[in-house]
Amino acid sequence: MSSVTHHIPEDILQAYVSGALPHGFAVVVAAHLSLCDACRATAEAQEAAAGAALETLETVAPSADLRARTLALLDAPPAETGVPVPAPSGIYPGAVMAELKNRPPRWRSLGAGIRQDILSAGPEGSVRLLYIPGGKAVPDHGHNGLEMTLVLQGSFHDHTGRFGRGDVQVVESDIEHTPMADDGPPCICLAATDAPLRFNALVPRLLQRVFRI
Repeated sequence: MSSVTHHIPEDILQAYVSGALPHGFAVVVAAHLSLCDACRATAEAQEAAAGAALETLETVAPSADLRARTLALLDAPPAETGVPVPAPSGIYPGAVMAELKNRPPRWRSLGAGIRQDILSAGPEGSVRLLYIPGGKAVPDHGHNGLEMTLVLQGSFHDHTGRFGRGDVQVVESDIEHTPMADDGPPCICLAATDAPLRFNALVPRLLQRVFRI
């Protein structure tokens, strides 16, 4: 039975179902859905509703040219399909293993025992794994955009609440916080952002470009 208490907002789920969500956030949602029965059921209901809506649309007869090109495609050899999403491995859902390309994380130190593995980064944002030892805190920071953080192991807390395995924290530019891993096993998270963080202390700001966070 799922013990998740912090879920994906409905508008983000709708964007995921429609294929409109940027890649990094889509990875977080896909990983969360594999851990959360409630959000998976909501996503499936949204998909069913979208399918039903499509069935009510008025059909239009295709032109002769479109019909000919469609038939030609049917006669063509099938295109190669994408690589299937790998199966889960340990704490990592299949969507995360796909980003890892079925390899273990390649941790890079950020200092104070905190580590990261950048899975992908581009103009639309980034997605990374974070490793935070128990009792350690990420430097105090704000946001220039949206950040979604999914807990894969352990837990962390800040002034907004406590987040355990499967929970997702969704924060926007109006939030400043200091996430701290709870005592116990290291907290491992999957985090996606669409803009750089806004650190308050000087040293994290100086190192921000190096760490690409």
